[in-house]
Amino acid sequence: MGGEAGDGLLEVLKQELSFLKNGGYRHPDHAQWRAQYVFEDSPTCLNYGDSERSWPCSYCPVFAFVPQEAQQKARPCRYIALNEKGETLDSLYRSASPEEIEATVAAWLERQIAGLEQEHTKEASREAGA
Repeated sequence: MGGEAGDGLLEVLKQELSFLKNGGYRHPDHAQWRAQYVFEDSPTCLNYGDSERSWPCSYCPVFAFVPQEAQQKARPCRYIALNEKGETLDSLYRSASPEEIEATVAAWLERQIAGLEQEHTKEASREAGA
């Protein structure tokens, strides 16, 4: 994934990591009465604060990480494999503490950001050499 689409994804991932690390899920602006859902309860979500869920999840840059078999699910971002064990938000919501979930997601975000930045650097080098 390169060019502007990759830049948009990189920016979304950086915003999500910042939101997570700044306690956005621990001190929510909305739906304070329930546990927060990673990605879904973040300002990076296209449907953030929209109870009608007006935007299809397929429009979200993070959708690129959703496995094919989960793309038709109601909340597809819950099925992104976050580590080598194949843990997803769906599985972590049933077995992990909020702190463990945040640590797993932060590590995943950091890996994705590093990979996209490395790809962006390689593309810039190729373009400079062309």
